[in-house]
Amino acid sequence: MQTIKITTAQNIEIDYEVAGLGERIVARLIDFGIFILILIAGIAIAAFVGNSVQKVTLFGYVFGGLYFLWLLSLVFYDLVCEVFLNGQSVGKRIMKIKVISLDGTQPRLGQYLIRWLFRIVDFLITFQLAGLISVIFTQNKQRLGDLAAGTTLVTTKPRTNVSQIAFAPVPADYVPVFKEVNQLADRDIVLIHEVIQSHNPVLVHQMANQIKTHLSIKTGFDDATFLQTIIKDYNFVMSKMEL
Repeated sequence: MQTIKITTAQNIEIDYEVAGLGERIVARLIDFGIFILILIAGIAIAAFVGNSVQKVTLFGYVFGGLYFLWLLSLVFYDLVCEVFLNGQSVGKRIMKIKVISLDGTQPRLGQYLIRWLFRIVDFLITFQLAGLISVIFTQNKQRLGDLAAGTTLVTTKPRTNVSQIAFAPVPADYVPVFKEVNQLADRDIVLIHEVIQSHNPVLVHQMANQIKTHLSIKTGFDDATFLQTIIKDYNFVMSKMEL
């Protein structure tokens, strides 16, 4: 499993899984399937309009206009979706993958534009082969457009329901140990929980050290206990703020 390091606004680092070739292909097939259905619907509409007035010529005009709009939508679909849907198309959203910059930030408009322009090479001119080969052999599973734009695709599948983590119930008489947790955000708590659930001692140790450094905390707790306490403290502090 290949991963890419994401750094949060609080300088907390976590590894995210890079989207695999299979997930990319299925997402692309879903997007393409949507356009096939739209094309079929367009033909049906054009045929209905033409038959209703019994003019074959009108069918041609209606179908021609709809087909032009279909092609235009097909060309700009990925660019528009990724810009306005947070790096995802409909297929990517269904497959829970998204485009991000290699530094873990949201791609800029220029990066989305470069990815889109390179679709000509990745998919059109080379009949999908350039993109396929590039994803297979590059370290971060990048097609040529990703290499040029400095982006890749990562999975966004949540391992845990956010509401079960950030807003987990805490006893009313609970006494927080580390009040510095108010410097964290919900996303940080989710990442901490995911690291704990990984049961990877190296990741747990790294996360604990980063939290201690960020919050300037010194403690004798072992790494796992420390992170679990951070989550409890955060939940308690946030619940009091909402009252």
